[in-house]
Amino acid sequence: MKLIDTFPTNKIGNLSYRVGRVFPFGATLDSENGVNFSIYSKEATGCTLVLFHHGQDEPWIEIPFPEEFRIGNVYTMMVFGIDIETTEYGYRFDGPYDPAKGLLYDKNKILLDPYAKSISGRTIWGKPPKDSNPFQHRGQIVCEDYLWNGDKPLEIDSSKLIIYELHVRSFTANPNSGVRRKGTFAGLTEKIPYLKDLGVNCVELMPIFEFDEFENSREYNGHPLYNYWGYSTVGFFAPKAGYAASAPFGMEVDELKNLIKQFHLNGIEVVLDVVFNHTAEGNENGPYISYRGIDNRTYYLLTPEGYYYNFSGCGNTMNCNNPVVRNVVLDCLRYWVSSFHVDGFRFDLASILSRDKTGAPMMNPPLLDSIANDSVLGKTLLIAEAWDAGGLYQIGTFRSWGKWAEWNGKYRDCVRKFIKGSAENAPELYWRIRGSSDIYGNGNSEASINFITCHDGFTLYDLVSYNDKHNEANGEENRDGNNDNDSWNCGQEGETNDKNIIELRKRQMKNMLTILLTSRGIPMLLSGDEFANTQYGNNNAYCQDSELSWIDWSFLEKNKELFKYVKKLISLRKKHPALCTNAFDEGYNSTGYPEFSLHGLSPWQLDECAPGLAFAYMYAEDGEKYKTGKSTFIYIVVNAHWEDHDFGLPIVPEGYKWKIYVDSGDSKYNGSEYIHMCPRSTAILIAQ
Repeated sequence: MKLIDTFPTNKIGNLSYRVGRVFPFGATLDSENGVNFSIYSKEATGCTLVLFHHGQDEPWIEIPFPEEFRIGNVYTMMVFGIDIETTEYGYRFDGPYDPAKGLLYDKNKILLDPYAKSISGRTIWGKPPKDSNPFQHRGQIVCEDYLWNGDKPLEIDSSKLIIYELHVRSFTANPNSGVRRKGTFAGLTEKIPYLKDLGVNCVELMPIFEFDEFENSREYNGHPLYNYWGYSTVGFFAPKAGYAASAPFGMEVDELKNLIKQFHLNGIEVVLDVVFNHTAEGNENGPYISYRGIDNRTYYLLTPEGYYYNFSGCGNTMNCNNPVVRNVVLDCLRYWVSSFHVDGFRFDLASILSRDKTGAPMMNPPLLDSIANDSVLGKTLLIAEAWDAGGLYQIGTFRSWGKWAEWNGKYRDCVRKFIKGSAENAPELYWRIRGSSDIYGNGNSEASINFITCHDGFTLYDLVSYNDKHNEANGEENRDGNNDNDSWNCGQEGETNDKNIIELRKRQMKNMLTILLTSRGIPMLLSGDEFANTQYGNNNAYCQDSELSWIDWSFLEKNKELFKYVKKLISLRKKHPALCTNAFDEGYNSTGYPEFSLHGLSPWQLDECAPGLAFAYMYAEDGEKYKTGKSTFIYIVVNAHWEDHDFGLPIVPEGYKWKIYVDSGDSKYNGSEYIHMCPRSTAILIAQ
């Protein structure tokens, strides 16, 4: 028996419809074979639902919302008789057009639903769109019927995480990747055994919300250049269809859910890189896609003259602390956690989330507080990129809300400079290794996401192989990308046959990885760094869908020894909780030693305020406290100097004996009280 409030009251063509339900926003299947459409616009004077048959340029029907179907500022309608398998939809909005006041209504434009759960138009990666189609990105209706078989977000203790950042397409697009469905969610599923073998337990996926790879696309020297990274969102609620092998069949949602479920079955969390700071609509000359024509003054930060503030560096800035926009962000995050079982989010240019309607930083931004204290997101990992393109640098401030972690850019810069040979960075490095308590002292060390490389900049191999960026292939005359990389080519720019330089580069990579994976805080690796993948000096491959960006899996065999080294470091970290406890410094424990201590060439002798290039640090792991059965001493020796040094080893309790666990160079240790370290090398010794 039909409920009274699902009886249609109006009819148009072969469809019937009635006033809908305000919540949830978007297009939602109703139990009575209806589809509920609900969309917000504060200043529109009218709204029309536009329905297309899949792939057709012209709509087959348009249904104006009767005035009685508007409740407050929400237009809502339930339509019966729609075949969701063959239907695409959008909206027209009527209203005033006055650019000086930020009003850009145009009823001739068909607009994408901001809450669309699936978006057509870019179903096959790299397939050029039809220029004749005025409505490029169309909403599709999703049936939420995926069987999770008991899966849920993993909720791994964040201090135990080892994050691995990757680009879905780049990870498997190379012909030598060894997967069937290259460059897709399905292809990434095939690589899960590799990631599990490496030992990482969290993947951070670069943007997978629907974006347009043809945004600002062009050619350079006969090669197509794309919006490859995807930091320009078209739809916040829809997976990137071009990343799904099954998208031509409308199955991209299920393909992504299956990927996440398989990650979880293998003990690996999934974090999404999300971009709420701007959208793909660009500046005043950008296209109408969605927000611009629905409610421009609500969704964007506008100057008094009606122009877009550009704190994102991408043409516009979302008005994130407007209550309506704030709810969009929260609804989006809740949807990905509840419907896709996502474990966490990394917020691109997160400082923008703290700006008010004039762009000024707020003391207590309501959005950041709402996200940190949301009921659905209560166990979700939240990571902020604590800066933006407008010069706002907020490292250390996001922890004020008690839950946020941050990409620690100071950690990255300090390790790079020190390993390159900057002695004056030693005092800062000591703080970074023990969890950056100088930055996060009001919280704990898991607030610090420690990294040396990420998608934005040099790979680890390029960091030790190039003094300067080489971005000519981007077609911008090498002007793009960061000029301050803190890199060193070890004596020759780029590729070389010099064995000494090759060996030095290997040591330098191992040195940085050794420090990274033995520092307190949450470590993050860039995909491919574990086997010295290269982008040949390009430090801004945002537009490169080519071998330049694709992970070259031939390096895994070529640099197998480096891979094994990283694998041993990860294994050590996972085995010994003293390395990854969220504390900064817990002082002495039952071993009779401080849990964390710093040392110089002689044990216990280090001036922490003085420049230097040779030091060591020790973890005294209390077996009773951590329930490991026995206490362990871990001694990490760092010689960033270009000369040899002998390091004295601390005296450990009777029955304990130092043994080398890993060694980046050719250290000499014969069981005595000293270890001889070659130039620019690190070693880890363990006493049990």
